[in-house]
Amino acid sequence: MNSEFRISTVLSAALSAYIGDGGERMAKEELARSAPALPAAAAKHAVQMENRERLMIGGVQDVAGFDENMVVLSTALGDLTVRGEGLHIEKIDLEAGRLELHGKLTELSYDEPAQGGWWSRLFG
Repeated sequence: MNSEFRISTVLSAALSAYIGDGGERMAKEELARSAPALPAAAAKHAVQMENRERLMIGGVQDVAGFDENMVVLSTALGDLTVRGEGLHIEKIDLEAGRLELHGKLTELSYDEPAQGGWWSRLFG
């Protein structure tokens, strides 16, 4: 089932509940509980750095690996590798696609997402 169909179904259910209860509005919390979370891939990818010591990243799908000198993140725009010294993940919320990283930042680099299937990556 695609996400547009799920969202449409939730909105239809919310409208039915609104009409069915005599016009009283459905509580925001109840509507939020019934709505499916959008995948992190749909989140906007953004990178904000402060003084090469603090990095806030949005649109993070997964943390592929990390240690004190390197953090590898999966984003909708490809894998993001962050290099530095004394790196540590301060905050992480993969459902919202957000991550905050602290340490001495020296490099940010992207690897493009693989196009095609396994065979095209192997022989492409």
